[in-house]
Amino acid sequence: MNMPWNRLDADLFERAQALLDEEWLARDADLAPLLPVVLERGVGQDWHKAGTFRHHLAGVARSLALWRQPRDIRLLGLLHSVYGNAFVDLVKFDAGSERGRMQALIGEAAEHLVYLFCTMSRTQFVQKLLAGELAADGSMTLHRNGPEPRQTITLTPYEVAAFAIVSMADSMEQWFSWQEDIYSRFPHVDGTRQQSVHWAASLWPGPMRPSSRMLGQIAGLGLALQHPGLREQLPLPPVFGHCSQALDAGAEAAAVALYWSVVQLDQPLVDADAAIATLEQAVRLNPWVGEPQMVLAQLYLGAGRDAEAALAAESALQCFSAWGNAWDKRVQWDAWIAWTRILLQSAREGSWPQRLDKLNNIALKQ
Repeated sequence: MNMPWNRLDADLFERAQALLDEEWLARDADLAPLLPVVLERGVGQDWHKAGTFRHHLAGVARSLALWRQPRDIRLLGLLHSVYGNAFVDLVKFDAGSERGRMQALIGEAAEHLVYLFCTMSRTQFVQKLLAGELAADGSMTLHRNGPEPRQTITLTPYEVAAFAIVSMADSMEQWFSWQEDIYSRFPHVDGTRQQSVHWAASLWPGPMRPSSRMLGQIAGLGLALQHPGLREQLPLPPVFGHCSQALDAGAEAAAVALYWSVVQLDQPLVDADAAIATLEQAVRLNPWVGEPQMVLAQLYLGAGRDAEAALAAESALQCFSAWGNAWDKRVQWDAWIAWTRILLQSAREGSWPQRLDKLNNIALKQ
């Protein structure tokens, strides 16, 4: 059966390469002036899901930069939680007294997006967007956070599109098995589960398995951008066929289980045939993330199947370049890309080491 390999977009890969080192933010003329202001609030010391709050804010902004979003949207990505929100109790700027300072720093239009994103009901926003509850022009009416009676607000089509795209990047950057367990079935969270009963699910960071259901939700947010009132508002992210494809929930869950069975060495170890077949099926079920394809490329190389390894590695690079964040969060996005480039180089040269110790010596040839 043919594999759903992705072709590497040279322009997208070049944009991704420019964002690989941590200094990319300091080189961004729009975002760099905000760094000292944000860092002085201690974001590099705050815990946040799979890293620190700084890692999270920078990771969201990185995806938005990769997706060629305009200045105000990239600023929103970097600052999307600084006034706090219903999900995290991390208030870095007081919305009651510091909005003027933020407006002076980034402009009133960008600050308005940040304030609105932090204070609206993001749970209700995701619920409505996934359900297609939009007006004919793409606008949306929902509530602000806070006690009842909550204020009703109406988002413009531009704001809906902006918040959908930032939500896609936000979810991809942070979601993995620990968050999936404690925040199960978001945006319809079951609030009855007690930590004392489900203590095993609460132990951070847990096994760090990729999420079994969030990627399909991100695809749903992307599909919502095909609404006639939203489609032309902002550049469509280059994921899920530029937001044109869904990911079936059953296929996503099965693909994660198959991938995890291989990386946890639950497949026969003497020969790689079973592991290769398992990963091939995972990729067929979910061709939108790079990690299963990257591991498959390495198994192909070990089996002497260089041509197939090159196709898998190139396809994995395309996925990594499209997301700007890792799906499997055991290592960071730039590390996944670095190893995948080694695999692609080795596949093209037919030079994969035959001895275990030589794996420690391989390097990318510039």
